[in-house]
Amino acid sequence: MPHLAQRCNAVLPFYAVELFKQANALNAQGHDVISLGIGEPDFTAPGPVVDTLNRASVAGLSGYTPPLGLSALREAIAQYYGAAFEAPVDASRVVITAGASGALMLAAMALINPGDEVLLPDPSYPANQNFIVSAGGIPRLIPSTPEQRFQLSAEDVRRHWGPATRGVLIASPSNPTGTRIAPDELKALVAEVRSHGGFIIMDEIYLGLYYGDRPQSALVLDDDIIIINSFSKYFHMTGWRLGWMIIPPDMIEAVDRLAASLTICAPSLAQHAALTCFEPDVMHIYENRRLSFQQRRDYLLPQLEQLGLHVPVTPDGAFYIYADISQHSPDSEDFSQRLLKQAHVAAVPGRDFGPFHAHRMLRFSYTLGLDRLEEAVDRMRKFLG
Repeated sequence: MPHLAQRCNAVLPFYAVELFKQANALNAQGHDVISLGIGEPDFTAPGPVVDTLNRASVAGLSGYTPPLGLSALREAIAQYYGAAFEAPVDASRVVITAGASGALMLAAMALINPGDEVLLPDPSYPANQNFIVSAGGIPRLIPSTPEQRFQLSAEDVRRHWGPATRGVLIASPSNPTGTRIAPDELKALVAEVRSHGGFIIMDEIYLGLYYGDRPQSALVLDDDIIIINSFSKYFHMTGWRLGWMIIPPDMIEAVDRLAASLTICAPSLAQHAALTCFEPDVMHIYENRRLSFQQRRDYLLPQLEQLGLHVPVTPDGAFYIYADISQHSPDSEDFSQRLLKQAHVAAVPGRDFGPFHAHRMLRFSYTLGLDRLEEAVDRMRKFLG
């Protein structure tokens, strides 16, 4: 057997995926499992997007594209960011990637040297740490609190920035909490990182799924922030593996070279189909679906509170609720397993998102219709007695 690289020991498991496997196994045994675990919308790509994919396939448009992506798609995303999030950008700065994961990989490879430290909030999306580790960097989780909306703060950066720190990786709205960073706090955080000469990678995958004031992109505050986004969540194209990043001009040449070798290009048929996402009639479909997610959130929040599953911060984006189960159990992992096996409801234990809140928190994903959410609540009510 060959000796595995040491980084393999540092790569964290993804417990949400393991829970997904357990739920699938129970389904295969004939049990009806309601999964509030995996963050995958029940909606799929709208018909016009699928039709465009089929036409592109018939037309033979499945060959390689340039490493940075189709020019027309880069231009469409640049216009979308200007119209939707008040952050017009030049299309040359848009890089089409193999999902947001591909964007995070390119960002990590372009910015992180071995031994570099990157600050992240605890809780945060677990795979983010693995991208840092894969580039030879050191992820450092900083405990956050409900008072901070479970987000990294400027004060956190000030207190924890050390000789090896090179930047921060943040998300707004966040997975697992669904919370956005308050504009004033984000402005202060950006200023603090810049005072140290550091980089900011901002995950805006859930920016289109907002419940409140229309959001702005972080690019409004600082044009040199590295933006990560995707067609998976708001555009409901998870398995199409298509995302993008927006980068400063001085990174374009380096990212182009990296992308040419590491991925050659993002899936070409998916790129052609994605152009249809930005047509007005299709955007109207997405807007109606966003309102459906808001309706689900507004149903599930009070129901969880009535069950004694306290939600410390109301989520104002994404499709996640981060709930405190300590009234019922001191161990969220045990609670999650019992909930799955006895009530056939899947929810992700807190250890997936960092150790600080691990034992008392569960993440619920409201990516199912109201009828299934109502059934899940009924099952949980019986489970809790």
